[in-house]
Amino acid sequence: MKGYLLGAGAIGALCIAGASGASPAKPVPYWASISQDEARMRVGPSLDYPSNWVYRRRDLPVKVVQVLGLWRKVEDPDGTQGWMHVRLLSDTATAIVTAPTAPMRASADEGAKTVYRAEKGVVGRLASCSNGWCQFDVKGQKGFVRATDVWGATQ
Repeated sequence: MKGYLLGAGAIGALCIAGASGASPAKPVPYWASISQDEARMRVGPSLDYPSNWVYRRRDLPVKVVQVLGLWRKVEDPDGTQGWMHVRLLSDTATAIVTAPTAPMRASADEGAKTVYRAEKGVVGRLASCSNGWCQFDVKGQKGFVRATDVWGATQ
């Protein structure tokens, strides 16, 4: 019985070590967004570490700069870095407006009609980005914004 428990413990330890050392599915850095209405950023990669920020903004874009097991070291739009559990993040491509005002145009062209205007701090979802323009959706209001006017998954 002791031999069985010892063997099971050794196998369990190897499985845990393998999971925490597993490489991420994609290379860092990569873009993610907050998937919950409330998400805590911690000073270290564990629930044992204190929270240094509480985000209450679903879809806020973050840049994942390091992966450690189920924890992601992220950078927010202001440059603050800390750790979030992977369950708090989504692969949904989002961006936040960083320009004072970002005209949302009918097409990806400077001369296209402005259909909406997004102010600094507005968060929206991105459909695609190319040639310096991104399709931007803010709660159903869609248009094209200059990639330089937003921070997020614009590459």
